[in-house]
Amino acid sequence: MTEVLVVGGGIAGLTTALSLHAAGVGCRVVDKARELTTVGVGINLQPHAVRELTELGLERELAEIGVPIGEVVFCDRFGTRIWGEPRGVGAGYRWPQYAVHRGALQMLLLHAVQERLGPDAVRTGLAFDDCAETSGGVSVRLRTREGTTVTTDADVLVGADGLYSAVRAHLHPSEGPPVGSGIRMWRGTAEGVPFLDGRTQVVGGSIATARFVVYPITPPRDGTTTINWVAEARLPEAAPVRDWTTRGRLEDVLPHYADWQVEWLDVPELIRRSEPILEYPMVDRDPLPRWGTSRITLAGDAAHPMYPVASNGGSLAVVDARVLAYHLATEPDVPTALLGYENERRDPTTAILLASRGLGPDHVLHTVAERAPNGFTRIEDVLSAAELAQIGESLRTTTNADVTTLNERPTWQPT
Repeated sequence: MTEVLVVGGGIAGLTTALSLHAAGVGCRVVDKARELTTVGVGINLQPHAVRELTELGLERELAEIGVPIGEVVFCDRFGTRIWGEPRGVGAGYRWPQYAVHRGALQMLLLHAVQERLGPDAVRTGLAFDDCAETSGGVSVRLRTREGTTVTTDADVLVGADGLYSAVRAHLHPSEGPPVGSGIRMWRGTAEGVPFLDGRTQVVGGSIATARFVVYPITPPRDGTTTINWVAEARLPEAAPVRDWTTRGRLEDVLPHYADWQVEWLDVPELIRRSEPILEYPMVDRDPLPRWGTSRITLAGDAAHPMYPVASNGGSLAVVDARVLAYHLATEPDVPTALLGYENERRDPTTAILLASRGLGPDHVLHTVAERAPNGFTRIEDVLSAAELAQIGESLRTTTNADVTTLNERPTWQPT
Protein backbone atom coordinates (compact mmCIF):
# COMPACT_ATOMS: atom_id res chain seq x y z
CA MET A 1 0.00 0.00 0.00
CA THR A 2 1.21 3.52 -0.79
CA GLU A 3 2.53 5.34 2.29
CA VAL A 4 2.36 9.13 2.38
CA LEU A 5 4.22 11.46 4.75
CA VAL A 6 2.50 14.82 5.19
CA VAL A 7 4.51 17.75 6.56
CA GLY A 8 2.19 20.17 8.33
CA GLY A 9 -0.68 19.60 10.75
CA GLY A 10 -2.91 22.47 9.70
CA ILE A 11 -6.14 22.39 7.73
CA ALA A 12 -4.43 21.20 4.54
CA GLY A 13 -2.35 18.50 6.21
CA LEU A 14 -5.06 17.07 8.45
CA THR A 15 -7.66 17.03 5.67
CA THR A 16 -5.11 15.31 3.46
CA ALA A 17 -4.66 12.62 6.11
CA LEU A 18 -8.42 12.10 6.46
CA SER A 19 -8.87 12.00 2.68
CA LEU A 20 -6.04 9.52 2.15
CA HIS A 21 -7.36 7.28 4.91
CA ALA A 22 -10.88 7.36 3.43
CA ALA A 23 -9.36 6.41 0.06
CA GLY A 24 -7.41 3.48 1.52
CA VAL A 25 -3.99 5.14 1.32
CA GLY A 26 -1.62 5.02 4.29
CA CYS A 27 -0.60 8.32 5.85
CA ARG A 28 1.44 9.89 8.65
CA VAL A 29 1.57 13.58 9.62
CA VAL A 30 4.42 15.53 11.23
CA ASP A 31 4.39 19.12 12.44
CA LYS A 32 7.16 21.30 13.84
CA ALA A 33 4.99 22.75 16.63
CA ARG A 34 5.42 21.38 20.12
CA GLU A 35 1.69 20.73 20.12
CA LEU A 36 -1.27 21.62 17.93
CA THR A 37 -3.47 24.18 19.67
CA THR A 38 -6.51 26.35 19.00
CA VAL A 39 -4.45 29.34 17.83
CA GLY A 40 -5.99 31.61 15.22
CA VAL A 41 -9.17 33.51 14.52
CA GLY A 42 -12.05 33.07 12.09
CA ILE A 43 -12.14 31.66 8.57
CA ASN A 44 -14.87 30.83 6.09
CA LEU A 45 -15.43 27.41 4.55
CA GLN A 46 -17.06 27.81 1.16
CA PRO A 47 -19.64 25.26 -0.08
CA HIS A 48 -17.06 23.45 -2.23
CA ALA A 49 -15.04 22.73 0.93
CA VAL A 50 -18.07 21.91 3.08
CA ARG A 51 -19.11 19.33 0.49
CA GLU A 52 -15.75 17.55 0.87
CA LEU A 53 -15.81 17.64 4.66
CA THR A 54 -19.38 16.38 4.60
CA GLU A 55 -18.32 13.45 2.43
CA LEU A 56 -15.62 12.76 5.03
CA GLY A 57 -18.39 12.37 7.61
CA LEU A 58 -17.89 15.67 9.45
CA GLU A 59 -21.21 17.40 8.71
CA ARG A 60 -22.58 17.19 12.27
CA GLU A 61 -19.32 18.41 13.84
CA LEU A 62 -19.12 21.38 11.47
CA ALA A 63 -22.67 22.41 12.30
CA GLU A 64 -21.79 22.31 16.01
CA ILE A 65 -18.83 24.69 15.75
CA GLY A 66 -19.74 26.97 12.83
CA VAL A 67 -22.27 29.54 11.70
CA PRO A 68 -23.98 29.01 8.32
CA ILE A 69 -23.48 32.35 6.62
CA GLY A 70 -26.60 33.42 4.76
CA GLU A 71 -25.43 36.61 3.08
CA VAL A 72 -22.35 38.73 2.38
CA VAL A 73 -23.01 42.47 2.53
CA PHE A 74 -20.77 45.34 1.40
CA CYS A 75 -21.28 48.70 3.06
CA ASP A 76 -19.60 52.05 3.68
CA ARG A 77 -18.04 53.16 6.99
CA PHE A 78 -21.48 54.22 8.20
CA GLY A 79 -22.87 50.70 7.74
CA THR A 80 -25.08 51.71 4.81
CA ARG A 81 -25.61 48.83 2.42
CA ILE A 82 -23.91 49.04 -0.99
CA TRP A 83 -24.51 45.54 -2.30
CA GLY A 84 -25.16 42.00 -1.09
CA GLU A 85 -25.65 38.45 -2.25
CA PRO A 86 -26.83 35.21 -0.65
CA ARG A 87 -24.29 32.59 0.40
CA GLY A 88 -24.33 28.84 0.77
CA VAL A 89 -27.71 27.14 0.62
CA GLY A 90 -29.39 30.50 0.02
CA ALA A 91 -27.38 30.86 -3.18
CA GLY A 92 -28.54 27.47 -4.44
CA TYR A 93 -25.69 25.26 -3.25
CA ARG A 94 -26.50 21.94 -1.63
CA TRP A 95 -24.02 22.77 1.13
CA PRO A 96 -23.74 25.83 3.43
CA GLN A 97 -20.90 28.28 3.84
CA TYR A 98 -19.64 27.98 7.41
CA ALA A 99 -17.80 30.66 9.37
CA VAL A 100 -15.70 28.95 12.04
CA HIS A 101 -12.83 29.56 14.41
CA ARG A 102 -9.73 28.24 12.68
CA GLY A 103 -8.45 26.65 15.88
CA ALA A 104 -11.75 24.87 16.50
CA LEU A 105 -11.71 23.52 12.95
CA GLN A 106 -8.13 22.34 13.34
CA MET A 107 -9.00 20.52 16.57
CA LEU A 108 -12.03 18.92 14.90
CA LEU A 109 -9.82 17.62 12.11
CA LEU A 110 -7.07 16.52 14.51
CA HIS A 111 -9.47 14.49 16.65
CA ALA A 112 -10.93 12.86 13.56
CA VAL A 113 -7.45 11.91 12.35
CA GLN A 114 -6.53 10.44 15.72
CA GLU A 115 -9.77 8.47 15.92
CA ARG A 116 -9.56 7.08 12.39
CA LEU A 117 -5.82 6.71 11.80
CA GLY A 118 -4.71 6.11 15.37
CA PRO A 119 -3.40 8.26 18.25
CA ASP A 120 0.14 8.30 16.83
CA ALA A 121 -0.83 9.30 13.28
CA VAL A 122 0.20 12.91 14.01
CA ARG A 123 3.61 13.54 15.54
CA THR A 124 4.51 17.02 16.72
CA GLY A 125 7.91 18.53 17.41
CA LEU A 126 9.30 17.30 14.08
CA ALA A 127 10.33 19.80 11.39
CA PHE A 128 11.18 19.00 7.79
CA ASP A 129 14.94 19.34 7.26
CA ASP A 130 15.78 17.69 3.93
CA CYS A 131 14.87 14.82 1.65
CA ALA A 132 16.20 12.73 -1.20
CA GLU A 133 14.17 10.88 -3.80
CA THR A 134 15.01 7.23 -4.28
CA SER A 135 14.04 4.79 -7.00
CA GLY A 136 10.86 3.89 -5.16
CA GLY A 137 10.08 6.77 -2.84
CA VAL A 138 11.49 9.54 -0.66
CA SER A 139 13.96 9.44 2.22
CA VAL A 140 13.02 12.31 4.55
CA ARG A 141 15.18 13.85 7.25
CA LEU A 142 13.30 15.44 10.12
CA ARG A 143 14.67 17.56 12.95
CA THR A 144 13.42 17.44 16.53
CA ARG A 145 13.08 20.55 18.65
CA GLU A 146 16.23 19.46 20.49
CA GLY A 147 18.18 19.51 17.23
CA THR A 148 18.59 15.80 16.64
CA THR A 149 17.63 14.27 13.31
CA VAL A 150 15.27 11.44 12.44
CA THR A 151 15.16 9.75 9.04
CA THR A 152 12.03 8.10 7.66
CA ASP A 153 10.96 6.70 4.30
CA ALA A 154 7.72 7.19 2.39
CA ASP A 155 6.37 6.60 -1.08
CA VAL A 156 5.13 10.21 -1.31
CA LEU A 157 6.01 13.44 0.50
CA VAL A 158 3.37 16.17 0.73
CA GLY A 159 4.32 19.66 1.84
CA ALA A 160 1.27 21.12 3.59
CA ASP A 161 3.34 23.42 5.77
CA GLY A 162 1.95 26.81 4.86
CA LEU A 163 3.24 30.12 3.59
CA TYR A 164 6.80 29.51 4.75
CA SER A 165 6.82 25.91 3.58
CA ALA A 166 10.14 24.14 4.12
CA VAL A 167 9.15 21.53 1.53
CA ARG A 168 8.44 24.25 -1.04
CA ALA A 169 11.81 25.86 -0.24
CA HIS A 170 13.50 22.50 -0.85
CA LEU A 171 11.77 22.15 -4.21
CA HIS A 172 12.27 25.80 -5.23
CA PRO A 173 15.36 27.04 -3.34
CA SER A 174 15.78 30.25 -5.34
CA GLU A 175 12.24 31.52 -4.89
CA GLY A 176 12.87 34.13 -2.21
CA PRO A 177 10.49 35.64 0.36
CA PRO A 178 6.73 36.15 -0.02
CA VAL A 179 5.52 39.08 -2.13
CA GLY A 180 4.27 41.97 -0.02
CA SER A 181 1.17 44.05 -0.75
CA GLY A 182 1.78 47.16 1.35
CA ILE A 183 -1.34 46.27 3.35
CA ARG A 184 -1.33 45.71 7.08
CA MET A 185 -3.94 43.43 8.65
CA TRP A 186 -5.10 43.12 12.24
CA ARG A 187 -7.45 40.44 13.44
CA GLY A 188 -9.32 39.68 16.63
CA THR A 189 -12.41 38.18 18.23
CA ALA A 190 -14.74 39.23 21.01
CA GLU A 191 -17.96 37.99 22.51
CA GLY A 192 -20.99 40.07 21.59
CA VAL A 193 -24.66 40.23 20.74
CA PRO A 194 -25.31 38.93 17.19
CA PHE A 195 -25.58 41.77 14.67
CA LEU A 196 -28.07 42.05 11.80
CA ASP A 197 -29.62 38.57 11.37
CA GLY A 198 -26.73 36.76 13.11
CA ARG A 199 -25.64 35.01 9.91
CA THR A 200 -24.18 37.85 7.84
CA GLN A 201 -20.62 38.51 6.73
CA VAL A 202 -20.03 42.26 6.33
CA VAL A 203 -17.29 44.03 4.40
CA GLY A 204 -17.16 47.75 5.17
CA GLY A 205 -15.04 50.64 3.89
CA SER A 206 -12.08 50.16 1.55
CA ILE A 207 -8.43 49.21 1.97
CA ALA A 208 -7.26 52.57 0.61
CA THR A 209 -8.49 54.20 3.82
CA ALA A 210 -9.56 51.35 6.08
CA ARG A 211 -11.58 48.21 5.44
CA PHE A 212 -13.32 46.17 8.13
CA VAL A 213 -14.60 42.61 7.68
CA VAL A 214 -16.77 41.13 10.41
CA TYR A 215 -18.79 37.95 10.89
CA PRO A 216 -19.91 35.57 13.68
CA ILE A 217 -17.96 32.32 14.12
CA THR A 218 -19.83 30.45 16.87
CA PRO A 219 -23.49 29.45 17.16
CA PRO A 220 -25.22 31.85 19.58
CA ARG A 221 -25.40 30.73 23.20
CA ASP A 222 -27.16 32.71 25.93
CA GLY A 223 -27.74 35.54 23.49
CA THR A 224 -24.11 36.05 22.49
CA THR A 225 -21.74 34.84 19.80
CA THR A 226 -18.04 35.11 19.07
CA ILE A 227 -17.56 37.93 16.56
CA ASN A 228 -14.53 37.76 14.30
CA TRP A 229 -13.11 40.89 12.69
CA VAL A 230 -10.38 41.73 10.20
CA ALA A 231 -9.02 45.27 9.86
CA GLU A 232 -7.04 46.18 6.75
CA ALA A 233 -5.24 49.40 5.81
CA ARG A 234 -2.67 50.29 3.19
CA LEU A 235 0.62 51.17 4.90
CA PRO A 236 3.29 50.87 2.20
CA GLU A 237 6.11 51.83 4.57
CA ALA A 238 5.32 49.08 7.07
CA ALA A 239 7.63 46.07 7.16
CA PRO A 240 5.86 42.79 6.48
CA VAL A 241 4.89 40.68 9.49
CA ARG A 242 6.50 37.27 9.21
CA ASP A 243 4.08 34.91 10.94
CA TRP A 244 0.52 34.41 12.14
CA THR A 245 1.07 34.90 15.90
CA THR A 246 2.48 38.43 16.05
CA ARG A 247 0.71 40.53 18.68
CA GLY A 248 -0.83 43.71 17.34
CA ARG A 249 -1.27 46.94 19.28
CA LEU A 250 -4.61 48.59 19.94
CA GLU A 251 -3.08 52.02 19.34
CA ASP A 252 -2.02 50.98 15.84
CA VAL A 253 -5.37 49.67 14.62
CA LEU A 254 -7.98 51.74 16.50
CA PRO A 255 -7.24 55.16 14.93
CA HIS A 256 -8.28 53.83 11.53
CA TYR A 257 -11.82 53.21 12.87
CA ALA A 258 -12.26 55.74 15.66
CA ASP A 259 -14.78 57.78 13.64
CA TRP A 260 -16.78 54.86 12.27
CA GLN A 261 -20.47 55.18 13.16
CA VAL A 262 -22.39 51.99 12.39
CA GLU A 263 -25.87 51.72 13.85
CA TRP A 264 -25.89 47.93 14.19
CA LEU A 265 -22.31 47.44 15.48
CA ASP A 266 -19.96 49.56 17.60
CA VAL A 267 -16.79 48.91 15.62
CA PRO A 268 -14.32 50.82 17.87
CA GLU A 269 -15.71 49.13 20.97
CA LEU A 270 -15.48 45.68 19.36
CA ILE A 271 -11.80 46.31 18.65
CA ARG A 272 -11.18 47.55 22.20
CA ARG A 273 -12.76 44.41 23.70
CA SER A 274 -10.66 42.02 21.62
CA GLU A 275 -7.73 40.33 23.32
CA PRO A 276 -5.37 39.45 21.83
CA ILE A 277 -5.17 41.50 18.66
CA LEU A 278 -3.02 39.78 16.05
CA GLU A 279 -1.10 41.30 13.16
CA TYR A 280 -1.02 39.39 9.90
CA PRO A 281 0.88 39.81 6.66
CA MET A 282 -1.14 40.34 3.51
CA VAL A 283 1.31 38.56 1.26
CA ASP A 284 1.33 35.85 -1.37
CA ARG A 285 3.82 34.13 -3.64
CA ASP A 286 4.09 34.13 -7.40
CA PRO A 287 2.51 31.03 -8.99
CA LEU A 288 4.87 28.13 -9.57
CA PRO A 289 5.35 26.57 -13.01
CA ARG A 290 5.26 23.22 -11.24
CA TRP A 291 4.50 22.23 -7.67
CA GLY A 292 6.64 19.19 -7.17
CA THR A 293 8.38 16.15 -8.60
CA SER A 294 7.50 12.53 -9.28
CA ARG A 295 7.39 11.79 -5.53
CA ILE A 296 6.91 15.17 -3.83
CA THR A 297 4.03 17.64 -4.05
CA LEU A 298 2.44 20.58 -2.23
CA ALA A 299 -1.02 21.38 -0.90
CA GLY A 300 -2.84 24.37 0.56
CA ASP A 301 -0.89 27.54 1.28
CA ALA A 302 2.37 25.73 0.57
CA ALA A 303 1.22 25.38 -3.04
CA HIS A 304 -0.73 28.61 -3.60
CA PRO A 305 -0.59 31.20 -0.78
CA MET A 306 -2.84 34.13 -1.68
CA TYR A 307 -4.35 37.32 -0.30
CA PRO A 308 -7.25 36.55 2.07
CA VAL A 309 -9.67 38.73 0.10
CA ALA A 310 -11.73 35.83 -1.19
CA SER A 311 -12.45 33.92 2.06
CA ASN A 312 -11.17 30.94 0.13
CA GLY A 313 -7.69 29.89 1.32
CA GLY A 314 -8.78 27.17 3.73
CA SER A 315 -11.44 25.97 1.31
CA LEU A 316 -8.93 25.49 -1.50
CA ALA A 317 -6.72 23.50 0.88
CA VAL A 318 -9.59 21.11 1.63
CA VAL A 319 -10.25 20.58 -2.08
CA ASP A 320 -6.52 20.01 -2.72
CA ALA A 321 -6.53 17.24 -0.14
CA ARG A 322 -9.49 15.45 -1.66
CA VAL A 323 -8.19 15.65 -5.23
CA LEU A 324 -4.73 14.43 -4.18
CA ALA A 325 -6.22 11.44 -2.35
CA TYR A 326 -8.43 10.60 -5.32
CA HIS A 327 -5.51 10.49 -7.75
CA LEU A 328 -3.29 8.45 -5.43
CA ALA A 329 -6.11 5.96 -4.83
CA THR A 330 -7.14 5.55 -8.46
CA GLU A 331 -3.75 5.68 -10.22
CA PRO A 332 -1.28 2.94 -9.16
CA ASP A 333 1.72 4.75 -10.65
CA VAL A 334 2.70 7.43 -8.12
CA PRO A 335 4.39 9.89 -10.53
CA THR A 336 1.36 9.74 -12.82
CA ALA A 337 -0.97 10.26 -9.86
CA LEU A 338 0.91 13.32 -8.61
CA LEU A 339 1.02 14.79 -12.09
CA GLY A 340 -2.73 14.27 -12.46
CA TYR A 341 -3.34 15.99 -9.12
CA GLU A 342 -1.17 18.95 -10.03
CA ASN A 343 -2.69 19.30 -13.48
CA GLU A 344 -6.16 19.36 -11.97
CA ARG A 345 -5.42 21.86 -9.24
CA ARG A 346 -2.61 24.18 -10.33
CA ASP A 347 -4.39 26.22 -13.01
CA PRO A 348 -7.63 26.86 -11.04
CA THR A 349 -5.77 27.90 -7.90
CA THR A 350 -3.38 30.08 -9.91
CA ALA A 351 -6.34 31.89 -11.46
CA ILE A 352 -7.80 32.62 -8.02
CA LEU A 353 -4.39 33.71 -6.66
CA LEU A 354 -3.90 36.20 -9.48
CA ALA A 355 -7.49 37.46 -9.27
CA SER A 356 -7.07 38.02 -5.53
CA ARG A 357 -4.24 40.46 -6.21
CA GLY A 358 -6.92 42.74 -7.56
CA LEU A 359 -8.33 42.87 -4.00
CA GLY A 360 -11.78 41.73 -5.07
CA PRO A 361 -14.38 44.49 -5.23
CA ASP A 362 -12.24 46.94 -3.23
CA HIS A 363 -11.87 49.42 -6.10
CA VAL A 364 -15.66 49.73 -6.24
CA LEU A 365 -15.85 50.23 -2.47
CA HIS A 366 -13.17 52.92 -2.71
CA THR A 367 -15.18 54.65 -5.41
CA VAL A 368 -18.12 54.87 -2.99
CA ALA A 369 -15.87 56.37 -0.31
CA GLU A 370 -14.57 58.98 -2.76
CA ARG A 371 -17.96 59.94 -4.19
CA ALA A 372 -19.91 59.84 -0.92
CA PRO A 373 -17.43 60.50 1.93
CA ASN A 374 -20.23 61.59 4.25
CA GLY A 375 -22.54 58.72 3.41
CA PHE A 376 -25.47 58.25 1.05
CA THR A 377 -29.15 57.36 1.01
CA ARG A 378 -29.48 55.56 -2.33
CA ILE A 379 -26.57 53.62 -3.77
CA GLU A 380 -28.00 54.22 -7.25
CA ASP A 381 -27.05 57.88 -6.76
CA VAL A 382 -23.43 56.87 -6.19
CA LEU A 383 -22.72 53.90 -8.47
CA SER A 384 -24.00 52.91 -11.88
CA ALA A 385 -25.57 49.51 -12.45
CA ALA A 386 -22.41 48.43 -14.28
CA GLU A 387 -20.20 49.46 -11.34
CA LEU A 388 -22.42 47.56 -8.90
CA ALA A 389 -22.24 44.48 -11.11
CA GLN A 390 -18.44 44.55 -10.81
CA ILE A 391 -18.78 43.49 -7.16
CA GLY A 392 -20.53 40.26 -8.10
CA GLU A 393 -18.08 39.65 -10.94
CA SER A 394 -15.09 39.98 -8.62
CA LEU A 395 -16.57 37.38 -6.27
CA ARG A 396 -17.22 35.06 -9.18
CA THR A 397 -13.53 35.09 -10.12
CA THR A 398 -12.17 34.76 -6.58
CA THR A 399 -14.71 32.94 -4.43
CA ASN A 400 -17.87 31.53 -5.94
CA ALA A 401 -17.89 28.08 -7.51
CA ASP A 402 -20.49 27.57 -10.21
CA VAL A 403 -23.60 26.31 -8.44
CA THR A 404 -24.68 23.72 -11.00
CA THR A 405 -21.15 22.44 -11.54
CA LEU A 406 -20.57 21.92 -7.82
CA ASN A 407 -23.97 20.42 -7.13
CA GLU A 408 -23.76 17.93 -10.00
CA ARG A 409 -20.04 17.08 -9.98
CA PRO A 410 -19.28 13.40 -9.24
CA THR A 411 -17.67 12.68 -5.90
CA TRP A 412 -13.91 12.61 -5.42
CA GLN A 413 -14.33 9.77 -2.95
CA PRO A 414 -12.99 6.62 -4.70
CA THR A 415 -15.53 3.83 -4.81
